[in-house]
Amino acid sequence: MTNHRFDPTVLREYDIRGIIGETLGADDARAIGRGFATLLRQAGGKTVAVGYDGRVSSPMLEHALVEGLTASGCDVVRVGMGPTPMLYYAEASTEQVDGGIQITGSHNPANYNGFKMVFQGRPFFGEDIQELGRIAAAGEWIDGKGEISSHDIIDEYVDRLLAPLAGLDPDYLAGLKVGWDAGNGAAGPALEMLAARLPGEHYLLFTEVDGNFPNHHPDPTVEANLTDLKALVADKKLDFGVAFDGDGDRIGAIDGEGRVIWGDQLLMIYAEDLLRRMPGATVIADVKASRALFDQVAAQGGKPVMWKTGHSLIKSKMKQTGSPLAGEMSGHVFFADEYYGFDDALYAGVRLIAAAARLGKSVTELRGAMPAMVNTPEMRFQVDESRKFAAIAEVAARIAASDAVADTTDGVRVTTDDGWWLLRASNTQDVLVARAESDSEEGLAWLMAQIDEQLALSGLERGESVGH
Repeated sequence: MTNHRFDPTVLREYDIRGIIGETLGADDARAIGRGFATLLRQAGGKTVAVGYDGRVSSPMLEHALVEGLTASGCDVVRVGMGPTPMLYYAEASTEQVDGGIQITGSHNPANYNGFKMVFQGRPFFGEDIQELGRIAAAGEWIDGKGEISSHDIIDEYVDRLLAPLAGLDPDYLAGLKVGWDAGNGAAGPALEMLAARLPGEHYLLFTEVDGNFPNHHPDPTVEANLTDLKALVADKKLDFGVAFDGDGDRIGAIDGEGRVIWGDQLLMIYAEDLLRRMPGATVIADVKASRALFDQVAAQGGKPVMWKTGHSLIKSKMKQTGSPLAGEMSGHVFFADEYYGFDDALYAGVRLIAAAARLGKSVTELRGAMPAMVNTPEMRFQVDESRKFAAIAEVAARIAASDAVADTTDGVRVTTDDGWWLLRASNTQDVLVARAESDSEEGLAWLMAQIDEQLALSGLERGESVGH
């Protein structure tokens, strides 16, 4: 092929994603390989690690991607099927590897797939992805002939996941009882190996990789998907439960009483543990996170930073600030204090065990001690692509002209005596995202009325909430 045009919907802000047979196929994968290899060669790199998730279409895309990478002169190290963080680990820990690509549809429906990329140790997103499109349209690919090798890295990866437990109270660890739900996603086999080596009792659900997701959808931020895990924790009287998304880079959790521990609440636990060991550290969370998290980090002597939503944006901000810990409401948690700074839900599960052990409290006690906030889930509603950023700009201008206190890091987050509300445009879909939090139901209703008023002033309304 001399050049290639992508469907305009697949080259997205944080990754590449599309519908198999409609907007994404083998030719796209080949062109991505050629473009990525061309950019890597121009930057002085040569070797790319490639992995893939458990979706039915992943082996086909992997084959075409490897063809593209080698046709533009890159050597490929195939690490096979596994979670996205296993590919990140291969990229971060293997000396001669200069980049990495994971084929994954993450938590999208079964007929979707896509690519997450790392380029010389940094996230590859935004302008990088647009550049792939430009190179492909012009056919400006370097020609070459790369070598292909395979590296079975899963044992080494699981070894690395166990490191946080070294030196912790063996009696506490031996008494643990934990439930895990892999959701038939790509983390299943690594989870089985990990659980076999963890101290304590471990009960596993849905570790068989099945790209049709027969039991429930693998998105642990939707409470309905945690039903099976809640039943397991209640039935076996477990200490807590952990769930993963389809490619193992986002974590969900529940405590021993079946209460959800949301992304920002998990970060509160990790931050409390971290700040005892690293006083004054910077902890980053996205604009959707609870005020309770930012307040707690500050109260414990840390530096809270509110930043833009999106795993690539958060990783970049961590590098810039030297932050050892960051997280998002969506369950991406990034550890850079004793790890590589990427989002790894299996590692986050082990760190939850370690944090509870060091803090000397059960996960249920830690969850129970958190302030009782009343908040909305993430509300997403359709807005025409051409209006979404403009509408947010209009809201920001009106708020700036009033006496309200607003943060415009990513959308508009307004803090009042009742709590806070947020409106932001999604970078990946034609939707606006809203969220609000208060310490009373009355306060929350008042905040929601403010959101609706701002939307109405821009000729919009909060219709039916749409999914991811």
